[in-house]
Amino acid sequence: MAQHHEHGHPHANTVGNVSNQQMHRSSTAELIARFESPERDAYQQPEKVLAYLGDLRGKHIMDIGAGSGYFSVKLAANGAQVIAADVNDEFLAHITERISKEGLKHIEPRKIPFDAPGLNDREVDMVLIVNTYHHIEDRAAYFAKVKVGTKTDGELVVIDFFKTDVPVGPPVDHKVSIDEVIGELKQAGYTTFTVEVALLPYQYIVRAR
Repeated sequence: MAQHHEHGHPHANTVGNVSNQQMHRSSTAELIARFESPERDAYQQPEKVLAYLGDLRGKHIMDIGAGSGYFSVKLAANGAQVIAADVNDEFLAHITERISKEGLKHIEPRKIPFDAPGLNDREVDMVLIVNTYHHIEDRAAYFAKVKVGTKTDGELVVIDFFKTDVPVGPPVDHKVSIDEVIGELKQAGYTTFTVEVALLPYQYIVRAR
């Protein structure tokens, strides 16, 4: 990709995925620094996102593509029990180190495969996936598994880049439009959708049940 993602990492299961290959031109340390940068905060506006998600106290949440732990740490600080899920051992090691160094509670790092969320049936109230949806291949099948791992009254929250030329995120042809997300999630078994396009400058939010 022309620009590296500010959160998340490759979830595709093919070696030839151009987006993922280009992302790995940066070291994990460089990616972590970018994920946790003031520039990220400026457009990601995590306080707005957390307020939009509502009261998280006592909720069990999986953060897929947790990366540096950017959202996992914030979710836990707001009272959630968080599974920081990633395919990348170096990101998970970083999160584990953060938990120890910063005395963080209520965060469980979890290694997951490329093609599944690694959830037990009805394990969580919410699955959050930020800037990582477009990395996943065979998304209908993947998110059908996410749905099984989410409680009956739970939800999936997808935050990703508008499929336009914005200053952050991958090139336009690597992005996934809102209509594509909803179409794929319908195939996965989701039936109710809430779409938010005005909260963040460069990203949409899709809440699916």
